[in-house]
Amino acid sequence: MTNQLKRILPHFVVFLVFILTSLIYFSPVLQGKQIFQSDIVQYIGMSKERNDFKEQTGEESYWTNSAFGGMPTYQLGANYPHNYIKKIDKVIRFLPRPADYLFLYFIGFYVLILVLKVDWKLAGIGALAFGFSTYLIIILGVGHNAKAHAVGYFAFVLAGIILAFRKKYLLGFLVTAFAMALEINANHFQMTYYLLLLVLVLGIVYLIDSFKKKQLPHFFKTVGILAVAVILAVATNATNLLATQEYAKWSTRGKSELTFNPNGSAKEITSGLDKEYITSYSYGIFESLNLFVPRLLGGGNDETLGNNSNSYEYLVRQGVPPAQAQDFVQNQASHMMYWGDQPGTAGPAYVGAVIFFLFLMSLFLVKGKLKWWLVAGATMSLLLSWGHNFNALTNAMIDYFPLYNKFRAITSIQVILELCLPILAILALKEIFSKEVLTSEKIKALKWSGVIAGGTIVALFLLKGTFDFSHANDAYYRQQFDQMGLNQLMSSIKNDRMALYTKDLFRSFILIAIAVGIVWFLIKQKIKATYAIVAFGVLFLVDLVGVDRQYVNNDDFVSARVLNKPFVASDVDKQILEDKGYYRVFNTQESINGASTSYYHKSLGGYHAAKPKRLQDLFEYQIANNNVGVLNMLNVKYIIRPNEKGALYPAENPYANGPAWFVSTLKSVENADTEMKALNDLDVKSTAVFNKTAFEHISENTFMVDSTSSIRLKNYQPNKLTYESSNSHNGLAVFSEMYYPHGWKVTIDGKEATEFRVNYALRALEIPSGTHTIVFNFDPEVVKTGSSISLASNILLLLCLIGGIFYQFRNKREVEA
Repeated sequence: MTNQLKRILPHFVVFLVFILTSLIYFSPVLQGKQIFQSDIVQYIGMSKERNDFKEQTGEESYWTNSAFGGMPTYQLGANYPHNYIKKIDKVIRFLPRPADYLFLYFIGFYVLILVLKVDWKLAGIGALAFGFSTYLIIILGVGHNAKAHAVGYFAFVLAGIILAFRKKYLLGFLVTAFAMALEINANHFQMTYYLLLLVLVLGIVYLIDSFKKKQLPHFFKTVGILAVAVILAVATNATNLLATQEYAKWSTRGKSELTFNPNGSAKEITSGLDKEYITSYSYGIFESLNLFVPRLLGGGNDETLGNNSNSYEYLVRQGVPPAQAQDFVQNQASHMMYWGDQPGTAGPAYVGAVIFFLFLMSLFLVKGKLKWWLVAGATMSLLLSWGHNFNALTNAMIDYFPLYNKFRAITSIQVILELCLPILAILALKEIFSKEVLTSEKIKALKWSGVIAGGTIVALFLLKGTFDFSHANDAYYRQQFDQMGLNQLMSSIKNDRMALYTKDLFRSFILIAIAVGIVWFLIKQKIKATYAIVAFGVLFLVDLVGVDRQYVNNDDFVSARVLNKPFVASDVDKQILEDKGYYRVFNTQESINGASTSYYHKSLGGYHAAKPKRLQDLFEYQIANNNVGVLNMLNVKYIIRPNEKGALYPAENPYANGPAWFVSTLKSVENADTEMKALNDLDVKSTAVFNKTAFEHISENTFMVDSTSSIRLKNYQPNKLTYESSNSHNGLAVFSEMYYPHGWKVTIDGKEATEFRVNYALRALEIPSGTHTIVFNFDPEVVKTGSSISLASNILLLLCLIGGIFYQFRNKREVEA
């Protein structure tokens, strides 16, 4: 066996282990099943029209009318020309979903640890520990695929950066360029932004280190090389980035023009999301301890309780039949276990009791800039995740740090911590196994880490009597239980929360004690290094997988047929679908936060993290206040709502304006505020209002509209709407379509015309007298521009790769010569 093969073989074996582990954990994929992910189900509903159109025509529409009255599909699975990075990504993620994301976690972390010059065996078990971090598994369960996708490439990007700083400039450049291109292609800009915060911390630490060592020229040379790599990576994703930037300004992530709230109070004007929305999910300071005690605060919204729970026993004592008591415990009480600061959570951000213990050891054993970078990054991540529980820092970041106010659910920044802690844990193991580290130092680290971890658990156990185990929602539940005559049920639920608290404290204590024992025997040379590595690998899996399976397991999988069509047409849907006309549907049960209606109809609602801002505004300021006129102008013909018995039915709205109509009056208003207020009592059938500040070239006018005036939708495609108008006078037509300032091109009898915005959100067009054909065609220039940049950048990246291979090959031959 050659030396080359000997070097490759261990990595090949690890590669196979990662594949097998991913497939074993998600074993139902081997039966053709798919994981039922709530967010992906919503995505399927949102993208149904786009996908159907692509299947029927082979054409990418880039626009859908099935959600929010109409929006671009840029964040709904749109495919762009020359997106070769996406093809590379599909090759890397060759396993069935979600095993592909778990594999990506493993392989990325493994590569990073190898770059940090750690033995492959430690890198392998470290990758397993990182991949099975509970939060990273939970996001796969709920369908945050883009988030998982982006996190999976974190380690690759960091590996490239570290290689460059180690003066492996060419390799560092190529790895960073490809990894960053793949990271951006994952299309979760919030995660990429958090990664860049970690890179910024790395840069500061390396800058200080370079200054101390008088190596600033090397530092700035490396930064320059990496900057070029990142620019190239960005350019390969130009189409998606440019399209997303364009849409973001039009979405709820952009700046609002309104200066008052729906209740009339003054509105805080920001260039992004408001602070309350950004911090609505903020990690509790005490809750952070669930990093190493999983259900310290009850775990998540869907815990498992059995017949031995306090709630079940109380109900049976009260005479509730066992079957009903069991049903309540499994389907209701299990959703009440979480008692942390957040409104709710799918599960804890548990990194593992053993990993946390080894992280503590790293604080004593690991030296140098890597330690300070990782510790600083983890600390930053933790403090920022506290949100409104640490307002001084959070407000400063929102107010002054670029782009921070564009993202919500800031608890997810803990993905940085969940990467840093396992890295530090593996670096600690490296030092423990090292013969160059003094035994006294190892024993000191072991002693203090054990005291800190074990002491914290003991303190939490002794202090449990000081907690009331209450959640903000408990008052509501207590009222419901009291009405049922179950006055002590809430107390039983609190006892169940306390039981989980105590049980997991004991669990973590045992795991840490075992870890302490392994390290002690290793230091005292009572166990071989290989056995210790295997022992830690097994301990990592027992610790993390044991918790993960409580939240994501085989029960979450369904047949592919179910997931491919997750929404079965209800009787209500079938009744509406009998109407073959063009109209919208408003489902009052979903409001504008659900996509089941979008699956079958052109819905006023939808499900998206960045909704169209003007539709959101119309809902908050008008529709929520029962302004039927706004529903009429949006062509809402059917309203799904419950009858007196609670059964849903489709209420037909006979006053819907239709796809388009001529108005007799066009009025101007001063700004967005007055435009919104004008809708309060506007006769939308005869009058339209426009913002003269935004459309200075438009003037107020009146138009003659008689019984012969008509305009109808002649042909419909998501990206092309054809109307036929007939009017004996010049007229102004209002269309029940969302006005989007980019990409839509309108023609009248083939001649280009100009639309403008009326009624805060709709399109309007002046049409001359006579009979005409009006065509709205969505042909976004941003896709053409971005695709050209992407093509050129991909070619350049390929040339860099070929040049790098040639350079390395030539150097190798020169060395051998």
